[in-house]
Amino acid sequence: MNAAVLFSGGKDSTMAIYNAVESGDDVKFLLSVKSANDESYMFHVPNIHLTNLLAEAMNIPLISIETDGIKEAELEDLKRGFQKLKQLGVECIYTGALYSTYQKSRIEKLGLEVGLKIISPYWHIDELEYMNLIVSLGFEVIICGVSAYGLDESWLGRKIDDNCIDDLVKLNDKIGLNLAFEGGEAETLVLDGPIFKKRVKILADSKKWHIDSGLYIIEDAILEDK
Repeated sequence: MNAAVLFSGGKDSTMAIYNAVESGDDVKFLLSVKSANDESYMFHVPNIHLTNLLAEAMNIPLISIETDGIKEAELEDLKRGFQKLKQLGVECIYTGALYSTYQKSRIEKLGLEVGLKIISPYWHIDELEYMNLIVSLGFEVIICGVSAYGLDESWLGRKIDDNCIDDLVKLNDKIGLNLAFEGGEAETLVLDGPIFKKRVKILADSKKWHIDSGLYIIEDAILEDK
């Protein structure tokens, strides 16, 4: 099928692209929603400006739509994006939904209204199995936002590797942290992986910390040959 992927630049939407490709679907477009609201219920915000660069790294055309990020009203903006994809011949949309019924149900409702099949390939996957899969496939993922007890400023910019997963398991045993960050504990960004033609090289960055949460902001980045 001709497919598109709802894309934020994070691990889950990037894994959705990987799954679509592995399933034999033709990924025609990525769709990114750029929200003006840092507290959006639906859409990833940290480093969303890099989706253009990441799409170029994977050599997949990107369609971007903007939203004020107002709860529920932001869905109308997403619907516009779905309608555009439908007009361009897209038949299905992949999402990186893991456990958020709030997001998945609303996306599926929009898909039904527009006439697009919605596929969430990792829905309810075991969290530890999923994180290990990401690393084993060779994706380079960093943490670009944290907002949970147990995740301090030292986690910002940290690469998700075997050691990182071990530390997350320890935190999970101690405080019940969701290993895949589905409770909003952290946000991620993918810099490289098996579906990337080029990798992202960070040139300038900064950290912003406020009481018990923070962001790792990439201010400048380029693509480099692998």
